[in-house]
Amino acid sequence: MALAWAAGCMLLGGVAQAAGLWVPARDNEVVEVLRERSLTAQEKAWRALRAQARAQPGDVTLAVAVASQAIQWSRQDGDPRWLGQAQAALGHWWTQATPPPEVRLLRATVLQSTHDFDAALRDLRALAQLPASALVPAQRAQAWLTLASVLQVTAQYDEAQRACEALAQVPSPWLSQACSLELRSHRGEADTAQRGLTQLAQQAPREWSGLVQLIRAELAERLGQTDQAALLYQALLLRQSDAYTEGAYADLLLDQGRASEVLALLKGRERNDALLLRLAEAGAMVNDPANAQRVAALRARFAAARERGDSVHRREEARFTLRLLRQPAQALQLAQRNWAVQKEPADARILLEAARAAGVAQPAADMRAFMQRWGWSDRRLEVLL
Repeated sequence: MALAWAAGCMLLGGVAQAAGLWVPARDNEVVEVLRERSLTAQEKAWRALRAQARAQPGDVTLAVAVASQAIQWSRQDGDPRWLGQAQAALGHWWTQATPPPEVRLLRATVLQSTHDFDAALRDLRALAQLPASALVPAQRAQAWLTLASVLQVTAQYDEAQRACEALAQVPSPWLSQACSLELRSHRGEADTAQRGLTQLAQQAPREWSGLVQLIRAELAERLGQTDQAALLYQALLLRQSDAYTEGAYADLLLDQGRASEVLALLKGRERNDALLLRLAEAGAMVNDPANAQRVAALRARFAAARERGDSVHRREEARFTLRLLRQPAQALQLAQRNWAVQKEPADARILLEAARAAGVAQPAADMRAFMQRWGWSDRRLEVLL
């Protein structure tokens, strides 16, 4: 969802392959591509900062700088190893009950990104109780935005609304409006939210206007306005490419059968599991000879994730199992376990698709009741009910 993207957290990021669990089938099979260029100035500065933080593990300022940069890069490219770097940087305080507020905020961000929502909410609710002076305004905005994001993902909409309203306390009140409008779009006021977002798009400062545009794109897609959604996604990708927006636009293209455009859009993005999944789906549509390798890689990565007990990947694994492995019963089990944790339109869609393919009717009845209760409007889901 767009709030999670704005909060600096990639829920679509893939799961890194664990060393030692995958054995190449052939001697000439590529295991890893090593660096083929010199380090950039930014990369050299990052390594120097990380080394300094490791040498002074109790320095809050250094740890926060390293973790913040790692989270930012995780958002951009969807590589979950950056989240590991962030957690390592915060290791001195990671298990503390009450770490410094700025550390607690970053810890919550990492926990949210790894779908440990209960732990993330404990930190975020604690931060919400602190006096305003405990965090600088940007950090307070980040805390409330992340709290709203987690609550919305877990369908705790009433509390999410209060978090959105609290954002009005920070210097950028339009951020509260964006938060509230996205929430209203999931609570039976999609048309009103769309009009409000169109107006808000003209007011948001440039550095945050991408958030508003992303909310607008996702809402347009849910309302069946695919041409409008495509234009918004394209404009976002021209400004700054990130894994979340790439994945969202790729999904729209896949729904329209435009597989060749997905292959071109995501070329070279195979390291990201969520994007590799979309490449594999596109490859299957056009019988791409390279697709067997993509499917094998995804199978190995999901197996490695299960070995680690990692549950972040369940939505993507359910989709992989249904659409590429053609195993609807197993896909339904994965989708149901995923729905128990998070409840976004994409989670609902794979659950309904798997249930229909497996010939199981109850999930559709339950989903219909859920959508009626909250006022969800989504053309992609309605055709599955």
